[in-house]
Amino acid sequence: MDEAKEKALSHISAFEISEKMIDIAQNNQLNAPLLDAGRGNPNWINTKGRLAQARLIEFGVNESRRTINNGDLAGYIEQKGIAERFCKFLDPDDNEIDKFLMDVFEYLKNDMKFSDMDEVIAEFTNGVIGNTYPTPSRVLKYTEKIINKYLQEVLYAGEPLADQTDLFLTEGGTAAIVYLFHSLKENHLLKPGDKIAINTPIFTPYLEIPILNDYKLVEIDLSSEESHNWELDSEELLKLQDPDIKAFFLVNPSNPGSRALTERSLACIKRAVEKNPNLIIITDDVYGTFAEDFQSVYSVAPHNTLLVYSFSKLFGVTGWRLGAIAANKDNVFDKIIRDLPADEQQELTKRYGVVRLHPNRMKFIDRIVADSRSIGLYHTSGLSTPQQILSALFALTHLILKGKTDKYIVTSQQVVNARYDELYEALSLPIEKSKYNTNYYAMIDVYRLAETKYDKDFRNYLKDNYSPLDFLVRLAEEYGIVLMYGRGFGAKDDNLRVSEANLVLDDYQKIGTTIIKLLDEYHQEYLASQH
Repeated sequence: MDEAKEKALSHISAFEISEKMIDIAQNNQLNAPLLDAGRGNPNWINTKGRLAQARLIEFGVNESRRTINNGDLAGYIEQKGIAERFCKFLDPDDNEIDKFLMDVFEYLKNDMKFSDMDEVIAEFTNGVIGNTYPTPSRVLKYTEKIINKYLQEVLYAGEPLADQTDLFLTEGGTAAIVYLFHSLKENHLLKPGDKIAINTPIFTPYLEIPILNDYKLVEIDLSSEESHNWELDSEELLKLQDPDIKAFFLVNPSNPGSRALTERSLACIKRAVEKNPNLIIITDDVYGTFAEDFQSVYSVAPHNTLLVYSFSKLFGVTGWRLGAIAANKDNVFDKIIRDLPADEQQELTKRYGVVRLHPNRMKFIDRIVADSRSIGLYHTSGLSTPQQILSALFALTHLILKGKTDKYIVTSQQVVNARYDELYEALSLPIEKSKYNTNYYAMIDVYRLAETKYDKDFRNYLKDNYSPLDFLVRLAEEYGIVLMYGRGFGAKDDNLRVSEANLVLDDYQKIGTTIIKLLDEYHQEYLASQH
């Protein structure tokens, strides 16, 4: 690869590099089919939630026609008696999705103890039809309770936090990240020059957003390395005890390392909060369901943690944009805002006074909602109601099992595990079996692989003469294979990330054997250089 082009390429985002690789790979020398193992978009979907939504839409249209029925124009939905009409509409004996919806009805009534089922079904029906603004704008009343219960079951390792947690549903995890950074800045929770700790390698926006002129934060790396199975070292976590560290950002399980925090790491974070009680933690737990016995940082430090979650990876809904921000009702963010200097308090009173009579009482999570629509459009803020109801339906596919094995989650884990195994067998590398490894991504250190397959002299030759970007380009140019550049995620080693989410099983065998084949090409060049 031309050195100037390589240098230019190394300065752009890992995702932008991936887009360039796709362009190259589509015109590869072998005319081989493009194999894009770059993005983490799953190539499976959850059918039950989607079909249940479609059935609810059908019921909602029927309900609308009860009040006005004039061609394509139907009316409003009446709440009184809607629960009884809903049960009569369903045919659970002959329709699998109707059976699911009836199970949902019984679960909400008997297990979640929702007393007014007319109100519940009206929320679902109006919500899925999308005929009104989201009210409350932060999240619908019953939808919040359902998703809170789901998050408690899949992320909190038994800690009873559902009733203590406020939710704001967002347009995927991406919007959640953007909204959080913006509101942290506007509410003076993070100020230019503040030190923030970031567990690297990490999903690139957590590296790229803080250093923008909008924020000008100072990043402190808490590094995880492949040689330690991407586990956060206790010595690194000790840094969080320093009160000069204002915030800690992490993805758990990590992206691209694909490892969940161990019990030891969680205990270290809990101790850090005791020493640094105003520490702000943002944990992005989108991959939590792919790890066995997963436990979120939110479950050990709930008062200091803002939790980001997305339904996208597990349920195959990246296009639907279904995400959430969770905050404890009793939290350090509200405390810090209350303790701000008088001039900053006055500024915030003016900012949020256009939407609240008593803005000083406005919770931070509600300020995030207002900020998401530049305050003035707070009255029309919130995730669209069909997106909210679909999120609740996905959550309910798990909740109605009442603690029994969720075959859908198990199957999704098995899918990525099998692909991971296929890749590593083709590379002739040992397969790490650990409950902390989600196997959603694999990180391949080309130089270490060179030494494993050949010897240290070849590794040194490869490192002295070629960057992993050169390897990345040649994979695309010669074989039509696209991987992602690990350094773009803040990885210290020059790893390449392989996503186990978006190709079929045999493709991972092809990727593995092709990596070995390309390494052999470099080795032949190395041998020729010795003569």
